[in-house]
Amino acid sequence: MACHGKIQGTVDNQQNIGKIYKNSQFGIYGKVDNLASLKIDTSKEMEVALREEIKLGKATILCSLDNEKVEEYEIEIEKIYRDNNYNNKSMQIKVTDPRLIEKTGGIIQGMSGSPILQNGKFVGAITHVLLNNPQEGYAVFGDIMLKQAREIN
Repeated sequence: MACHGKIQGTVDNQQNIGKIYKNSQFGIYGKVDNLASLKIDTSKEMEVALREEIKLGKATILCSLDNEKVEEYEIEIEKIYRDNNYNNKSMQIKVTDPRLIEKTGGIIQGMSGSPILQNGKFVGAITHVLLNNPQEGYAVFGDIMLKQAREIN
């Protein structure tokens, strides 16, 4: 039996790492002033795919559950709405990884923003779950997210 739940984070008010300038339907954007405090592995940086490069079919998401390490889980990109620049439903996706389905039942609260990778590139991030089928949801294009980030610089 699959379990359902949510991913919950905490905010540490002891250390300021930057400023948030924009909170929109396409994500939260700001500037990080204290990058060292985040302990980011910069060797895992990757290119952002243009929406024309995204293909129907296999992809993966990166997600951390139960305060464990970040893991990669398989999904399928089922539909691509290439002309969508007006909302955060750029792609329809489906969780296919049996490990993730067993742990969560599919897409859960707190999984929004989970990166989607395909062919070694960042293609987008999860934005919504379909309430009548938690294994399916929507994602926003990475190129929209990059455009939003550039607007604050």
